[in-house]
Amino acid sequence: MTSDAATSMVGTIAVGDKDRLDLDALGAWMSANVPHYAGPLTYAKFAGGQSNPTYRLDTPNRAYVLRRKPFGPILPSAHAVDREYRVIAGLHPTGFPVPRPYGLCEDAGVIGSAFYVMEMVEGRTIWDGAMPDATPAERTAHYEAMVDTLAALHNTDYAAAGLGDYGKPGNYFERQVGRWTKQYRAAETERMESVERLIEWLPRTLPEQTRTSIVHGDYRIDNMIFAAPKSNGAGPKVIAVLDWELSTLGDPLADFSYLLMSWVTEPEGRSGVLGMTGPETGIPTIEQVVERYCAATGRDGVPDLNWYFAYNLFRLTGIVQGIKKRIIDGTASSAQAEKTVAKIHGLADAAWGFAVKAGA
Repeated sequence: MTSDAATSMVGTIAVGDKDRLDLDALGAWMSANVPHYAGPLTYAKFAGGQSNPTYRLDTPNRAYVLRRKPFGPILPSAHAVDREYRVIAGLHPTGFPVPRPYGLCEDAGVIGSAFYVMEMVEGRTIWDGAMPDATPAERTAHYEAMVDTLAALHNTDYAAAGLGDYGKPGNYFERQVGRWTKQYRAAETERMESVERLIEWLPRTLPEQTRTSIVHGDYRIDNMIFAAPKSNGAGPKVIAVLDWELSTLGDPLADFSYLLMSWVTEPEGRSGVLGMTGPETGIPTIEQVVERYCAATGRDGVPDLNWYFAYNLFRLTGIVQGIKKRIIDGTASSAQAEKTVAKIHGLADAAWGFAVKAGA
């Protein structure tokens, strides 16, 4: 069984005129920059995602993935495919599960925008956090693998991976609140009172940052690829974490609290699992997830999460507002975008609701 939301995100779709690639120019670039590349080249656009358009590239011997900036006007600092490529290229030699990077092209003259190419990782993508076709034991194993992989990211020596200057090490939430306030203002199409209150409240109540790590920025179950469980009884394994557009150096609690948003989000065929945890389903409780993550990262516990939930929903509101602006401008990159934008008022109000729980 596949949910409606998942169905709209799976597979490839016909490429419209605005998403077409110049295959001659792209093939020439790949011949010069991608080891062992041999054409001819065909392509299709992945259905999922509203941010950086993503394509499957096929040759007779190998498949690749291309991620590019959207064509047309975009917000400053958004759609940073160069940063995506850099973090993947830094992490891949460490053994952390990311696709093998093949090359970055910052010359918009090749296909019309900057892009990068990486390997096509074959495996399972889970679009519905409820995992309706899985057994309780399978759900537990997948969720534990997801938590363990996030802990491994946060334990990675980012300086040794060549990412010591990938972001500023301190004041992460101060910088992020400022960034997303600017991004929201740049894309603003109407006044939302909940957002106005958050813009005033969040900078006054910033939590202390005690650690710095690589922060993925969008770590959730549908942004990774799992390998199937092995016949020897070994459980599922995360073989690739995807969509690094929002990654930087920062407070690992930003990532962890973002992951935990699934536990306070209604199930709608996506990552939300509110009310679905416990032994009957096999989905770990939020307390069990906190305990497992803290054990893997050497923490005694985590602070009150309500501020972090408010921040994450504020940031998500800013992201969705950017999508809304691109719909108006005619540059949104998937049919799913309009469904996402319809939720923006609910996101903003939910963010303020968590702020109230945090003492606002």
